[in-house]
Amino acid sequence: MFHTQSDVVFIKGLKIEAVIGVFDWERAITQPLLIDIALETDISRAAVSDDVSDALSYKEVCDDVSEWCKEIQAKLLEHLAGQISDKIFAKYDCQKITLSIAKPTAIAQADAVGVQITRYAPASTNELATKEAAKEVNDSQVDDA
Repeated sequence: MFHTQSDVVFIKGLKIEAVIGVFDWERAITQPLLIDIALETDISRAAVSDDVSDALSYKEVCDDVSEWCKEIQAKLLEHLAGQISDKIFAKYDCQKITLSIAKPTAIAQADAVGVQITRYAPASTNELATKEAAKEVNDSQVDDA
């Protein structure tokens, strides 16, 4: 019997100071960003082993995203979100990313403004994950026989 599951590792309210914006004055300062990330990934191995090496490290993701925001120095939140998404897929094993980036000080009358994107892993990553999962199922069925 085939079943599906949806596991998510999430980060909520990651605070980063970075250069962001299109105006000259924005290019000369850092501004606060609030980032939420939901990474759809298979956590079953870590759930069984209780070993951090089998988990997607939210600490490492936070460190990487913080560094990338500071390096990229995007003009647009849209560009920054796309770049972060691409970099996460390149480094981490996840099938889907929902990412929101808010600028809490951009509009005085609003708590925050920003963007939210949802992206899916490139087909080759999904195919590889599917093949690996199928192999594990087959291997476990052989072991049970």
